[in-house]
Amino acid sequence: MKAFWSRAGWASVALLGAAALAHVAMARGESLNALWLITAAVCVYLIGYRFYSAWIAANVLAIDATRATPAERLNNGRDYVPTNRWVVFGHHFAAIAGPGPLVGPTLAAQFGYLPGTLWILIGAVLGGAVQDMVTLFLSTRRNGRSLGQMARDEIGAIGGTAAMIGTFLIMIILIAVLGLVVVNAMKHSPWGTSTVAATIPIAMLVGVYMRYLRPGRVLEASLLGVILLLASVVFGGWIDHHPVLAAMFDHEGLPLAFSVIAYGFAAAVLPVWLLLAPRDYLSTYMKLGTVFMLAIAILWLRPEIHMPAITPFIDGTGPIFGGKLFPFVFITIACGAISGFHALIASGTTPKLITSEGDIRMIGYGAMLLESFVAIMAMIAATVLEPGVYFAINSPAGVVGKEALDAVNTISGWGYQVTVEQMQHLASAMGESTLFARTGGAPSLAVGMASILGTVFGEHLLALWYHFAIMFEAIFILTTLDAGTRVGRFMLQDMLGNLHPKLGETSYTPSVILTSALVVAGWGYFLYIGVIDPNGGVNILWPLFGIANQMLAAIALSVATGVLIKSGKVSKAWITGLPLIWLLAITTTAAYEKIFSSDIRVGFFAAANDLSQKLAGGVLPPEKAAVAPQLIFNQQLDAWLTLFFVAMLWVVVLDMARMSRRYFAGQPVRPSSEVAYVASRLV
Repeated sequence: MKAFWSRAGWASVALLGAAALAHVAMARGESLNALWLITAAVCVYLIGYRFYSAWIAANVLAIDATRATPAERLNNGRDYVPTNRWVVFGHHFAAIAGPGPLVGPTLAAQFGYLPGTLWILIGAVLGGAVQDMVTLFLSTRRNGRSLGQMARDEIGAIGGTAAMIGTFLIMIILIAVLGLVVVNAMKHSPWGTSTVAATIPIAMLVGVYMRYLRPGRVLEASLLGVILLLASVVFGGWIDHHPVLAAMFDHEGLPLAFSVIAYGFAAAVLPVWLLLAPRDYLSTYMKLGTVFMLAIAILWLRPEIHMPAITPFIDGTGPIFGGKLFPFVFITIACGAISGFHALIASGTTPKLITSEGDIRMIGYGAMLLESFVAIMAMIAATVLEPGVYFAINSPAGVVGKEALDAVNTISGWGYQVTVEQMQHLASAMGESTLFARTGGAPSLAVGMASILGTVFGEHLLALWYHFAIMFEAIFILTTLDAGTRVGRFMLQDMLGNLHPKLGETSYTPSVILTSALVVAGWGYFLYIGVIDPNGGVNILWPLFGIANQMLAAIALSVATGVLIKSGKVSKAWITGLPLIWLLAITTTAAYEKIFSSDIRVGFFAAANDLSQKLAGGVLPPEKAAVAPQLIFNQQLDAWLTLFFVAMLWVVVLDMARMSRRYFAGQPVRPSSEVAYVASRLV
């Protein structure tokens, strides 16, 4: 009888999810309630986690909870540390959940709510969560080896070397963009800057509390950390209005950039229990608390989605970014559906902390579904805005006009009505001087979140909710930056370990300091260039970020597919093989267009050549002519980096195909680098 009711309950969830998805997909010419999106998402996630992830864990990976993990066998108190599963989950989620699930869906709403929503759900359940869980499993079975090193060990020297170099350079670009976004979010924001800064000593206090003062008392430490974290948010609002203290936390981009660089170095070299794990764990409370508070507000309000299901901009004429629906909706959504950056975390810090293999499913698959839910929240927050307001905030001044009247006339001409008075009233309510041309996705997301939260929890506090949302986004991103820096250190140590074994030891202090400094110097340089760029830097680096991130996911899926094949699981290798084929089509097409397109809004070389001709012809205004050489160089650099990344991707894929052909032909392949079974003493 119990089995009957269980089957009936899951059948009901499946039917409800199918009905909600059908309504979301087919609604045309009528208002769509945001509740349908949440219902569809929750049902899809429940079915995916309960059945698909369980089948993969049991029948494909054969997860064994009695097997000792690297954290137990190699415990060194610095990087390999057996850690409570919920702390690891919090660290992993905080590390993977960067700007992608917030900014990506917000920008992709340019195409309408439907394409991005469908990809977020399908991509996460069948692609992103599978990649994360499989990569985490493979790395855990291989002493926490990095993705590039696993490629070298399992596939071959050529593909492995390409994977190691490609993933490391992609990582540098990804961290630089993360740093740039968080610097721009904290710039001249005493509230946000002081709150983010306060999380560092709070995290260190919690780390010491759990390790020395009250070992094992995770609940006590969590309550202490959450109370202090909430107090820092309230205190940040007080600092924002204090004339002396506000000046201490009110900075231009460059000082903030150097502070972020210093923090990245500290996060990479200090013991993981002291700063990284507790800080990310505590940040998770703020992230999840805000997301679920937003979900509750949406359930209470049941707001209508104002953005059409599909806009005319699917033809590539969109004002926010150029490019057609395929492949750019997938590139723009990025982390909300599948992210190569996750594979670096899943083969970097997380496998060195897991106490039991039984936690891999919850942490690997579950955390990705949670991030996908964040992306759904971001999509809703963006699309409940009036389309005219959405485009007024996100469209660059160069497209819609520098003057407010020109902007509203241009946007109204597209069929999306908006007025100057409407935008002025909204800016005043949010505590801003203007919201026109606030590109990048973060401001419009904050407006959407503030509108929803303010309606439920106090409409007279819109300015408070807006700045809280900006601060929430900054913390969201910074936790990914610190974990990424540490993972970059692990990757570089793996590579240098092939030249000198001592340098590959993660506990060897000179190697820790050297590799951390090199990683931070690498992404710090690109961060510096982005900060001093008069155009903000994000416009140049974000397209490269999206493409590189998806290429990294394809590399991870290539390694996973190759390992499954050589392990004799050919009939089940489709779980990573099918997402790999899809990503190859997306990334190769996007790279081709970004390199060779003649559209100056799409092609890197086309934009550089157009700007060069205008500079040579003397038609540029003086202020743009002064920075034109730098902009031209950045566009050309992006093009060459894109070409290099796609070449590295195909080298890995072809080497994996070569290894697979040898396996099918019965020829020798590299032996598995999986460590031998050791029974756990912690079970």
